[in-house]
Amino acid sequence: MNSVTVYTDGACSGNPGPGGWAAVLMPEGNRDDAEQYTGGSLQTTNNRMELTAALEALKVLDEPTAVKLHTDSAYVSRAFNDGWLDNWKQNGWRTSSKKPVKNKDLWQALDAQNERHNVEWIWVKGHADNTLNNYVDSLAVTAMEDYK
Repeated sequence: MNSVTVYTDGACSGNPGPGGWAAVLMPEGNRDDAEQYTGGSLQTTNNRMELTAALEALKVLDEPTAVKLHTDSAYVSRAFNDGWLDNWKQNGWRTSSKKPVKNKDLWQALDAQNERHNVEWIWVKGHADNTLNNYVDSLAVTAMEDYK
């Protein structure tokens, strides 16, 4: 199985407002072979951009891959690592307080990609000393500017 290290981030100006997302993929963890992807939306939220960044990164992979996905979004990482996603699915896409899960469309698509790949969801502190996280953040902010 191939392996890839991924860094993702989302940005939004206003919440909702124009947003951008970015992903950097490094096959076999090699920075020299890194590929980057960006995009955005005119009217979105920060959480939707965080989800989209992870989703688009996984969709790019042609075959099942071992993925170390780094995100500064606790919303994304905890959904997988703390079992939120499994609970939402068991509860008919409702939260523990019986409210509909926000961003269900993206969660379902991301869940399908998560099942296709062997993903390790790694939370990193945002806007700190992680060079790659800061880089992908700058890409997301630049992508957002294209939608203002």
